[in-house]
Amino acid sequence: MPENNTVRILANQPAANRLVGDMTRRGFFSIAGMVGGTVLLAACSSGGGTGGGAKPGPQATGGKLESSLSMYSWGDYDAPEVLAAFTKELGPKLTVDSFGSNEELIAKLVAAKGTGGYDIIVPTGVYIPQMVQNNLLMKLNKDLIPNLKYMDPAYLSRGWDKNNDYSICKAWGTTGFVYDKSKITRELKTWNDFLDCAQKEASGKTSVLDDPAEITGMYYWANGVDWNTTDDAEIDKCEKFIVETLAPHIAAFDSYPGSGAIPQSAHTLIEVWNGDARQGILASDDPDKWQWVLGSPTTELWMDNWAIVASAPHPEAAHAFINFVLTPENQIKNVDYIGYHTGAKDIEATARKDGLEMLDLVFFTPDQLATMKDGEVNSAQTRTVDIYNKAKAAAGA
Repeated sequence: MPENNTVRILANQPAANRLVGDMTRRGFFSIAGMVGGTVLLAACSSGGGTGGGAKPGPQATGGKLESSLSMYSWGDYDAPEVLAAFTKELGPKLTVDSFGSNEELIAKLVAAKGTGGYDIIVPTGVYIPQMVQNNLLMKLNKDLIPNLKYMDPAYLSRGWDKNNDYSICKAWGTTGFVYDKSKITRELKTWNDFLDCAQKEASGKTSVLDDPAEITGMYYWANGVDWNTTDDAEIDKCEKFIVETLAPHIAAFDSYPGSGAIPQSAHTLIEVWNGDARQGILASDDPDKWQWVLGSPTTELWMDNWAIVASAPHPEAAHAFINFVLTPENQIKNVDYIGYHTGAKDIEATARKDGLEMLDLVFFTPDQLATMKDGEVNSAQTRTVDIYNKAKAAAGA
C-alpha cells in the first residue's frame, strides 16, 4: 500500500458495536448503508499509527495458558468439534462472537481502542496492511506455532504479510454462482451468462451477494475489466449497468444462501461463495438440480487469516489455539465443515482419501486458480459502496 494513501473503512458506530449471529464468512461488505460516522485508517509509513491503535498487550512467551480465550470471527466458521476439543485438551474456555464484515471488525477494534476484549480475529488479507500500520495486530511468536510446518507454502507469504509476521491462512475461497437446472434449461458458463439470465428467465428470482465488491465485481469480471479499477469512466459504466439494468431484476441480496435460499429453492439463480454453495447443495432435498459454476472468465480469490489483536488479554491461549487448529486432523475437520480450502499441506489428498463430498467446490485446478484475482482496498471503495447502495434502492431492497 502506498504511503500517505488514506483508506476509508466505513461503518456506522451502532453497527460497529453489534455482534452479528450467523452472518457471512467473509467479504468487503460495508454495513448499514454507510450512514453515520466513519472510521478512518491511514496507510501511513511503518510505525506511524493514526489513532485507533492499541497499546501493546502482554506478549506470548510460552508460559502458562490463561483460563479463557475470546475469538471474533465470521459466523459458523469453525467445526464445533474442533472448538470443543481445544477446551477439553488444553483448558481455556473459548467464547466466539461473530462479525459480518471486515469493516465491522475494524470499527469494533477502533471504537474499543484496539481490543474490545478479543484475542483472536479473522480478517481478510487485503485489510491486514492497514491493521498492522495502525497497531491493531500483535506480531506472532512463531516459536509457539510449530504446527505452521503443516501449512502448504503456496498459501503463506502472501503480499499483505510476506513473512507471516501477523497472520496465517485460515481459509480461502472464490466466487461463482449456482442455478436451478429444473427452471433454467440452458447451460450457463460465464458471468455474462449470469447477467443475461438474471434479466430474462431468472428475472425476479435472482439472488446476489450482499457485498459491494461482489456486486460490482460481476460487471467487471464479465467485461474483462480489472475489478480493482480506479478509472472513473469504467466505474461509471459499472454503475449504470448495475443500478439501471440489473438491479430491477434482483430479488434478494444474500451473503449466506447456503443456509437458506439454496436448500429451500428460494431463488433460481444465486451468486455465492464456493463453500456456501457446497453447504447449500449438500443440504438440498434435490441436490442434482443445482449446478455450480465458477465465475469466468475471471473471478476473485479471497483469503481469511488467523491473527491476534495487539492488546489481546490472553496471548498465550491465542497462540496455543492457532497452533491447535493447524494440526492435520483439525484442518480436515474444518475443511469438511466449512467447505473451504484451509491452506494445509496435502489437504486435498486427505479429503479425497476420507471421501469428502463435492470436492470440486473446494479444490481448484491450476487453470481455474489462474482466473482468480485478489481484491484491493483502494480509492474506489467509496464509489463501490455507493453503487451497492443505489442497487439495493433500485431493487427495492
